[in-house]
Amino acid sequence: MKLKDERYWNPYFAGVALGLLVLVAFMLTSKGIGASGSFARLTAWVTHWVAPDFVGQHGSFKWYFWRGAHPLNYWLIFVSIGTALGGLVSGVFAGRNKTEVQRGPRASVGLRLVLAFGGGALVGIGSRLARGCTSGQGIVGGGLMSVGSWIFLMSVFAGGFALALVVRRQWR
Repeated sequence: MKLKDERYWNPYFAGVALGLLVLVAFMLTSKGIGASGSFARLTAWVTHWVAPDFVGQHGSFKWYFWRGAHPLNYWLIFVSIGTALGGLVSGVFAGRNKTEVQRGPRASVGLRLVLAFGGGALVGIGSRLARGCTSGQGIVGGGLMSVGSWIFLMSVFAGGFALALVVRRQWR
């Protein structure tokens, strides 16, 4: 793997572009951007489809159907769809699209998938407990100089470094 790959954007340019995107989102909607809200709404919709009685009794799900509202009628749903499509289009144009499981030489494909899905589940649960995902807490809350968001960011980095000490042998 090359250290500098011309198929990727310059990270400083991408960071400034993301900051400007958040600024535009605030100017147009008076809200920041984040992904956990759209996933929570999607989860509420699927759960309502499978077990409507459960949704009616569970406060955090019931809120998405307040006064007959449809949970997917929310602007961040479209931001999430656009993000996924934009990533796909970017990958196609840069020639990076391929199906593979990236792993270290000591990790099996199964272990890598278990770690990836387990980590994703923990992040999803944590984003609901923290009332926001890393993008909402870090980019939006950090940009607003929210003390809670900065504590969250430092905790994420500390936890990531600590866990890296445990699982790094899988990548050597």
